[in-house]
Amino acid sequence: MQSQDVAQRPAPSSPAGPVVDVEQAEAALVEHYPRLVRLAYLVLPPGLGRSRRVVTAHALTQRALPRNRTPAPVIPAQSTGRDGDPGYALVRLQVLRTALEAGLPLRRRAWPKRSQLPPLLPQVWGLKLFPRSGGADELALDQRLSTLSGPARAAYALRGLERLADDGVREALTAAGVADADGALLEADGVPAQYGLLDSPEFDPCSLQARPTDLMRRRQHLKAALAAGAALLVCGALLGLPGEGWGPDGAAAPPYARNPAAQAALDPAKLTRVDPAAWQSSARTDFSVWPTRGDLTGDTALLRRALAVWARPGERVQVSATPGTLSGGPAGPPQLLYAGTVDAARVVILYDGLRIARYAEPKDGTQGAALDFARVDGAGRAEASAVVLGRADGNVRYLTAPWVSKAGERDLLKPGSGAMNLALTDGVTAPLASPALRSGPCTSWNVLQLADGRRTRLLSDLGELVPARLTSGRPGSPGEASGAKALRTWQPYACSLGTVRSAGVRSVNAWAFNEQPLPDASEARWGSPRPQGGGGSAAWVCTRAETWRGGGARVLAQFHTPGARYGAVAAKAENVPACGARDPHVLTGVLWKSEAGDWYLLAAGSRETASIRATGGVSGSARSSVLTVPAEQGARAELKGTLRDGRSLGGLR
Repeated sequence: MQSQDVAQRPAPSSPAGPVVDVEQAEAALVEHYPRLVRLAYLVLPPGLGRSRRVVTAHALTQRALPRNRTPAPVIPAQSTGRDGDPGYALVRLQVLRTALEAGLPLRRRAWPKRSQLPPLLPQVWGLKLFPRSGGADELALDQRLSTLSGPARAAYALRGLERLADDGVREALTAAGVADADGALLEADGVPAQYGLLDSPEFDPCSLQARPTDLMRRRQHLKAALAAGAALLVCGALLGLPGEGWGPDGAAAPPYARNPAAQAALDPAKLTRVDPAAWQSSARTDFSVWPTRGDLTGDTALLRRALAVWARPGERVQVSATPGTLSGGPAGPPQLLYAGTVDAARVVILYDGLRIARYAEPKDGTQGAALDFARVDGAGRAEASAVVLGRADGNVRYLTAPWVSKAGERDLLKPGSGAMNLALTDGVTAPLASPALRSGPCTSWNVLQLADGRRTRLLSDLGELVPARLTSGRPGSPGEASGAKALRTWQPYACSLGTVRSAGVRSVNAWAFNEQPLPDASEARWGSPRPQGGGGSAAWVCTRAETWRGGGARVLAQFHTPGARYGAVAAKAENVPACGARDPHVLTGVLWKSEAGDWYLLAAGSRETASIRATGGVSGSARSSVLTVPAEQGARAELKGTLRDGRSLGGLR
């Protein structure tokens, strides 16, 4: 997204100002270091994760010193103590430029910029560092900023932190290499001007919390490293033995010997082709019973190229794989699911029992060929319902399972609008809008609706080969998200699906685990006012994204008040059992401001929660699954709960 707005080449130099000594720049950096780090943190892409953004923001700021005397850009530094300081203007421009560069995608034919690589220093081993969580308003603002492009976040931060007028923001962005500064300002206008919130601890990478990294994973990595070291020593010893091991008299085949299984995997004639009616009598309903479809299934040259690229992708082939997916060649002849023309490309879809591989090349040649992988082991009828054939012009086309009888397109943000029918031609859908290709504010989230005669399912494109299945209900026994009640549950949280793009997600479940009456409130601070009269109730929903690899599940606890269009993230975590089939319980809370201007700590647990206690900056308790306690703005509290069976429950982090 940033690559469209930030110039890939060095930005044109701005009009030269006073010459700045290194000492002068260092003095400005040291004096205003917290502000510069906060600016870098706000501009860096949210996809890095809070811990890496913190470390990267410090690294970029510490590298902002010039190597020698440098002309300062004529860009205002409008704040007390910084007004007219050329040293501050110089280091701020360098921080802004490198933070924008860090969001650019890596290019295959160009060396990465230093700011695009993980920082060597500072490094903290064994700990995750991230800013302290703010109140409800800060969380809502953070969610809105995450939908902006890098230049737009930079524009918002320069307005809010630096108090620059739009002309000053435009000059700063242009000097930092932004090609469309006016577009960035226009995009930033879409976020409410809550600039005072930028000074809160939520966006302060100098005031941090520390938590351990994944202890089990660290232990596993240590064991793997020791095993690899031992294997290296053994292999080195074998290489030194005459006539043994890898020498000419060893067990290895001669250099030019060919493996029959590997050769068979490259032969188009040996591809597995399934009969169109096989699925109707098979005990399995997964990708293994998909028939071979497409208008190019007899193009031997195309199939040979697809198999050869899978086994040995060239340097010019763009290869991608979902997390946890191996990209090596097939062990034997794979199954051919599709070979045909899709828009302006020739596409081949192959399946080897564990992975889906998609090969695509332009109609007029092989330049720009792409190879994509997705892990699909253990897929059942629901998960094996569709595969992405191609994306173009903001739309996506799917190849659907043979048991799919009807397809439609539905906007999750409009649950009452119904689904628009999609034409199916030999299992291929008409194009539908893809939320994975959209940039800018989230105003719609279109999903694929499929009916197979038994159930109606919803699938969302998250930028991968296999769309994610959407469900709703209590973990362990969720239902499809296509029902009226499930659609209403999903409506405020649809845009949060953007946080799990390209993460290897298999399914996402939304579970409304509680409701809570709002104290003396006739307006929610998250969005539009709701109708007057009565306090109303807020909804607590937990969304959990499960991955194909098993680990790496992402959990969001979200809070939604009446009249608000979107839910707000109250807590998020990764690799935790909360809201899952193994442990469906959850406890979380937010600071909320009523229409009367009073602040409250609102907390809720799943309905099996017998009591909740808040300690720290806010003290209170309740013998129920919800807690409402008066609080002060910016207060922090620790939450502890007790389940009905006596087990303790900690707050989600």
